[in-house]
Amino acid sequence: MSIKNISVVMIVNNAQKTLDASLSSLSEFEEVIVYENNSSDNTKEIAQSYANVTLIEGEFLGFGPTKNRAISYATKEWILSLDSDEVLSEEFVQNLQKKELESKKLYTILRTNYYKKQQIKHCWGDDVIVRLFNKNETKFTDKKVHEKIIDDGLSIEMLDGVVKHYPYSTVSDFIVKLDKYSSIYAEDNAGKKSSSPLKAFANGAFSFTKTYFIKGGFLDGYAGLIIAFSHMATNFYKYIKLYELNKELKGK
Repeated sequence: MSIKNISVVMIVNNAQKTLDASLSSLSEFEEVIVYENNSSDNTKEIAQSYANVTLIEGEFLGFGPTKNRAISYATKEWILSLDSDEVLSEEFVQNLQKKELESKKLYTILRTNYYKKQQIKHCWGDDVIVRLFNKNETKFTDKKVHEKIIDDGLSIEMLDGVVKHYPYSTVSDFIVKLDKYSSIYAEDNAGKKSSSPLKAFANGAFSFTKTYFIKGGFLDGYAGLIIAFSHMATNFYKYIKLYELNKELKGK
Protein backbone atom coordinates (compact mmCIF):
# COMPACT_ATOMS: atom_id res chain seq x y z
CA MET A 1 0.00 0.00 0.00
CA SER A 2 1.32 3.42 -0.93
CA ILE A 3 0.63 4.87 2.52
CA LYS A 4 3.53 2.88 3.98
CA ASN A 5 5.93 4.87 1.79
CA ILE A 6 4.63 8.23 3.04
CA SER A 7 5.98 10.40 5.87
CA VAL A 8 3.60 13.07 7.09
CA VAL A 9 5.55 16.25 7.90
CA MET A 10 4.28 19.34 9.73
CA ILE A 11 5.87 22.37 11.38
CA VAL A 12 4.13 23.57 14.53
CA ASN A 13 4.14 26.40 17.04
CA ASN A 14 1.64 26.75 19.90
CA ALA A 15 -0.73 24.36 18.15
CA GLN A 16 -2.49 22.75 21.12
CA LYS A 17 -5.96 23.85 19.98
CA THR A 18 -5.86 21.81 16.78
CA LEU A 19 -2.91 19.40 16.95
CA ASP A 20 -4.70 16.55 18.71
CA ALA A 21 -7.46 16.37 16.08
CA SER A 22 -4.88 16.56 13.29
CA LEU A 23 -2.67 13.79 14.69
CA SER A 24 -5.68 11.60 15.45
CA SER A 25 -6.52 11.59 11.74
CA LEU A 26 -2.99 10.29 10.95
CA SER A 27 -3.14 7.01 12.88
CA GLU A 28 -2.72 4.90 9.71
CA PHE A 29 0.66 6.48 8.90
CA GLU A 30 3.80 4.82 10.26
CA GLU A 31 5.80 8.07 10.46
CA VAL A 32 4.69 11.59 11.34
CA ILE A 33 7.42 14.21 11.68
CA VAL A 34 6.41 17.12 13.93
CA TYR A 35 8.96 19.93 13.73
CA GLU A 36 8.27 22.18 16.75
CA ASN A 37 9.54 25.70 17.31
CA ASN A 38 9.48 27.34 20.76
CA SER A 39 5.92 26.48 21.77
CA SER A 40 4.78 27.79 25.15
CA ASP A 41 1.63 25.66 25.36
CA ASN A 42 1.13 21.86 25.43
CA THR A 43 2.10 21.27 21.80
CA LYS A 44 5.11 19.09 22.62
CA GLU A 45 3.20 16.99 25.16
CA ILE A 46 0.41 16.33 22.66
CA ALA A 47 2.87 15.32 19.95
CA GLN A 48 4.75 13.00 22.30
CA SER A 49 1.54 11.17 23.21
CA TYR A 50 1.33 9.62 19.72
CA ALA A 51 3.43 6.51 19.06
CA ASN A 52 3.87 7.23 15.35
CA VAL A 53 5.13 10.80 15.91
CA THR A 54 8.80 11.80 15.84
CA LEU A 55 9.15 15.17 17.60
CA ILE A 56 11.94 17.44 16.36
CA GLU A 57 12.67 20.71 18.17
CA GLY A 58 14.29 23.31 15.95
CA GLU A 59 14.55 26.90 14.83
CA PHE A 60 11.96 28.62 12.62
CA LEU A 61 13.75 29.93 9.51
CA GLY A 62 10.70 31.07 7.53
CA PHE A 63 8.13 28.69 6.09
CA GLY A 64 9.95 27.37 3.03
CA PRO A 65 13.34 26.74 4.66
CA THR A 66 11.74 25.32 7.81
CA LYS A 67 9.55 22.89 5.88
CA ASN A 68 12.57 21.71 3.90
CA ARG A 69 14.52 21.19 7.11
CA ALA A 70 11.63 19.23 8.65
CA ILE A 71 11.45 17.03 5.54
CA SER A 72 15.14 16.16 5.96
CA TYR A 73 14.18 14.09 9.04
CA ALA A 74 11.70 11.93 7.12
CA THR A 75 12.76 8.36 6.32
CA LYS A 76 10.08 7.66 3.70
CA GLU A 77 10.33 8.49 0.00
CA TRP A 78 7.02 10.34 -0.21
CA ILE A 79 6.11 13.46 1.79
CA LEU A 80 2.60 14.50 2.77
CA SER A 81 3.01 18.09 4.00
CA LEU A 82 0.26 19.12 6.40
CA ASP A 83 -0.46 21.99 8.76
CA SER A 84 -1.30 21.35 12.40
CA ASP A 85 -4.82 22.70 11.86
CA GLU A 86 -5.68 20.26 9.05
CA VAL A 87 -7.63 17.03 9.60
CA LEU A 88 -7.70 14.20 7.05
CA SER A 89 -11.09 12.64 6.38
CA GLU A 90 -11.40 8.84 6.59
CA GLU A 91 -12.33 8.83 2.90
CA PHE A 92 -9.10 10.66 2.03
CA VAL A 93 -6.94 8.15 3.95
CA GLN A 94 -8.77 5.13 2.49
CA ASN A 95 -8.37 6.41 -1.06
CA LEU A 96 -4.70 7.21 -0.48
CA GLN A 97 -4.07 3.66 0.75
CA LYS A 98 -5.23 2.35 -2.64
CA LYS A 99 -3.36 4.92 -4.71
CA GLU A 100 -0.37 3.94 -6.85
CA LEU A 101 1.92 6.97 -6.65
CA GLU A 102 4.16 8.06 -9.54
CA SER A 103 7.43 9.82 -8.73
CA LYS A 104 7.09 12.37 -11.55
CA LYS A 105 3.74 13.57 -10.25
CA LEU A 106 2.66 16.05 -7.60
CA TYR A 107 -0.63 15.38 -5.84
CA THR A 108 -3.14 17.98 -4.72
CA ILE A 109 -5.66 17.89 -1.89
CA LEU A 110 -9.15 19.41 -1.74
CA ARG A 111 -9.33 21.47 1.45
CA THR A 112 -12.51 22.82 3.02
CA ASN A 113 -12.10 25.76 5.41
CA TYR A 114 -13.76 26.51 8.74
CA TYR A 115 -14.03 29.26 11.33
CA LYS A 116 -14.79 27.47 14.58
CA LYS A 117 -17.22 24.78 13.31
CA GLN A 118 -18.71 26.91 10.50
CA GLN A 119 -17.64 26.06 6.97
CA ILE A 120 -16.66 29.27 5.18
CA LYS A 121 -17.97 28.98 1.61
CA HIS A 122 -17.44 32.49 0.24
CA CYS A 123 -14.54 34.38 1.87
CA TRP A 124 -12.29 31.35 1.51
CA GLY A 125 -14.22 28.68 -0.33
CA ASP A 126 -12.40 25.41 -0.99
CA ASP A 127 -8.67 25.20 -1.79
CA VAL A 128 -6.82 22.85 -4.11
CA ILE A 129 -3.20 22.69 -2.93
CA VAL A 130 -0.17 20.54 -3.81
CA ARG A 131 0.73 18.60 -0.67
CA LEU A 132 2.06 15.15 -1.64
CA PHE A 133 5.35 14.71 -3.49
CA ASN A 134 8.43 12.53 -3.87
CA LYS A 135 11.29 14.13 -1.90
CA ASN A 136 13.84 12.82 -4.41
CA GLU A 137 12.18 14.85 -7.17
CA THR A 138 11.35 18.21 -5.57
CA LYS A 139 11.07 20.34 -2.43
CA PHE A 140 9.64 23.64 -1.19
CA THR A 141 10.92 26.96 -2.44
CA ASP A 142 13.07 28.93 0.02
CA LYS A 143 10.55 31.77 0.35
CA LYS A 144 9.91 32.66 3.98
CA VAL A 145 6.20 33.21 3.30
CA HIS A 146 3.95 32.08 0.41
CA GLU A 147 6.24 29.11 -0.12
CA LYS A 148 5.20 26.41 -2.59
CA ILE A 149 6.37 23.05 -3.87
CA ILE A 150 8.57 23.36 -6.97
CA ASP A 151 6.71 21.83 -9.92
CA ASP A 152 9.34 22.02 -12.69
CA GLY A 153 9.02 19.01 -14.99
CA LEU A 154 6.29 17.39 -12.88
CA SER A 155 2.64 16.79 -13.66
CA ILE A 156 -0.19 17.29 -11.16
CA GLU A 157 -3.00 14.96 -10.12
CA MET A 158 -5.89 15.42 -7.68
CA LEU A 159 -6.30 13.04 -4.74
CA ASP A 160 -9.79 11.85 -3.84
CA GLY A 161 -11.28 12.88 -0.50
CA VAL A 162 -11.46 15.99 1.67
CA VAL A 163 -9.02 17.58 4.11
CA LYS A 164 -10.70 19.85 6.68
CA HIS A 165 -8.91 23.05 7.69
CA TYR A 166 -9.51 24.82 11.04
CA PRO A 167 -7.14 27.82 10.94
CA TYR A 168 -8.91 30.08 13.45
CA SER A 169 -10.96 29.36 16.56
CA THR A 170 -11.08 32.88 18.05
CA VAL A 171 -10.82 36.48 16.86
CA SER A 172 -7.50 36.69 18.70
CA ASP A 173 -6.11 33.98 16.41
CA PHE A 174 -6.58 36.34 13.46
CA ILE A 175 -4.69 39.11 15.24
CA VAL A 176 -1.75 36.89 16.19
CA LYS A 177 -1.41 35.41 12.70
CA LEU A 178 -1.76 38.69 10.81
CA ASP A 179 1.02 40.21 12.91
CA LYS A 180 3.27 37.19 12.32
CA TYR A 181 2.64 36.88 8.58
CA SER A 182 2.90 40.61 7.87
CA SER A 183 6.24 40.76 9.69
CA ILE A 184 7.64 37.78 7.77
CA TYR A 185 6.52 39.33 4.47
CA ALA A 186 8.13 42.68 5.28
CA GLU A 187 11.41 41.12 6.44
CA ASP A 188 11.56 38.86 3.38
CA ASN A 189 11.01 41.74 0.94
CA ALA A 190 12.90 44.59 2.62
CA GLY A 191 15.22 46.24 0.11
CA LYS A 192 13.68 44.18 -2.71
CA LYS A 193 10.21 45.68 -3.14
CA SER A 194 8.99 49.24 -2.76
CA SER A 195 6.09 50.32 -0.56
CA SER A 196 4.38 53.44 0.75
CA PRO A 197 1.57 54.42 3.12
CA LEU A 198 -0.70 54.89 0.09
CA LYS A 199 0.14 51.42 -1.21
CA ALA A 200 -0.57 49.94 2.23
CA PHE A 201 -3.95 51.71 2.43
CA ALA A 202 -4.93 50.84 -1.15
CA ASN A 203 -4.03 47.16 -0.79
CA GLY A 204 -5.89 46.90 2.50
CA ALA A 205 -9.00 48.61 1.11
CA PHE A 206 -9.00 46.48 -2.04
CA SER A 207 -8.55 43.30 0.00
CA PHE A 208 -11.60 44.09 2.14
CA THR A 209 -13.73 44.99 -0.90
CA LYS A 210 -12.71 41.85 -2.75
CA THR A 211 -13.28 39.51 0.20
CA TYR A 212 -16.49 40.97 1.61
CA PHE A 213 -18.30 42.17 -1.50
CA ILE A 214 -16.86 40.62 -4.68
CA LYS A 215 -16.38 37.12 -3.23
CA GLY A 216 -19.61 37.40 -1.21
CA GLY A 217 -18.08 37.26 2.25
CA PHE A 218 -21.17 38.96 3.65
CA LEU A 219 -23.01 35.68 2.96
CA ASP A 220 -20.78 34.00 5.57
CA GLY A 221 -22.38 36.12 8.30
CA TYR A 222 -20.35 37.71 11.06
CA ALA A 223 -17.48 35.30 10.33
CA GLY A 224 -17.25 36.84 6.86
CA LEU A 225 -16.83 40.31 8.34
CA ILE A 226 -14.06 39.09 10.66
CA ILE A 227 -12.24 37.37 7.79
CA ALA A 228 -12.56 40.33 5.41
CA PHE A 229 -11.30 42.74 8.05
CA SER A 230 -8.41 40.39 8.82
CA HIS A 231 -7.45 40.25 5.13
CA MET A 232 -7.54 44.05 5.04
CA ALA A 233 -5.38 44.39 8.15
CA THR A 234 -2.87 41.79 6.97
CA ASN A 235 -2.33 43.57 3.65
CA PHE A 236 -2.17 47.00 5.27
CA TYR A 237 0.38 45.95 7.88
CA LYS A 238 2.60 43.93 5.56
CA TYR A 239 3.06 46.94 3.27
CA ILE A 240 3.37 49.52 6.04
CA LYS A 241 5.93 47.33 7.82
CA LEU A 242 7.80 46.95 4.53
CA TYR A 243 7.74 50.74 4.13
CA GLU A 244 9.25 51.20 7.61
CA LEU A 245 11.96 48.61 7.03
CA ASN A 246 12.88 50.15 3.67
CA LYS A 247 13.17 53.57 5.35
CA GLU A 248 15.43 52.11 8.03
CA LEU A 249 17.64 50.45 5.39
CA LYS A 250 18.01 53.74 3.50
CA GLY A 251 18.88 55.55 6.72
CA LYS A 252 21.84 53.32 7.48
